[in-house]
Amino acid sequence: MERKIAILATHGFEESELRSPMEYIEQQGWVAEIVSPEAGNIKSWADKNWGMEYNVDVVLKDANPNNYDALVLPGGVMNPDKLRMDENALRFVKAFFEEGKPVAAICHGPQTLISADVVRGRKMTSFPSIKDDLINAGAEWVDEEVVADHGLVTSRTPADLKAFNEKMSEEIREGKHFHASY
Repeated sequence: MERKIAILATHGFEESELRSPMEYIEQQGWVAEIVSPEAGNIKSWADKNWGMEYNVDVVLKDANPNNYDALVLPGGVMNPDKLRMDENALRFVKAFFEEGKPVAAICHGPQTLISADVVRGRKMTSFPSIKDDLINAGAEWVDEEVVADHGLVTSRTPADLKAFNEKMSEEIREGKHFHASY
């Protein structure tokens, strides 16, 4: 069954945290589309410097969450910090939770989920520096390689990408998951 997965990102995303899930999604025979507030290309962050540019497939204001089976949120420090202040991005993210669609967020990616107000009551992990933010937003934070909670998949760092990708694809295959908060 062909599935289409949105990868929501903007300038400053951690390159490996977009590239690795995107390649894994495509290896499953699914379609991965980069959705961004910007048209054209967005620039990654890699090894403490700017990295490659990636083509944006769909501009966020034109993106319809109903066209996607799941959502991936790569980290990086700048990327989620910009997305969490974008009302269109927050609406886009919330729509996946309202429909019970799988969402996978790695590293600093959960910062966008905090601002979308969708972490309360969820078991999650993240980059250690946002542990307190997640706890203060109502999540149960654990220090594990990968955590799945009713279709929400989270991991800590690029070192966890193998487990992240495997769990993400498992949750996508399972389909919709509903949490008590929705």
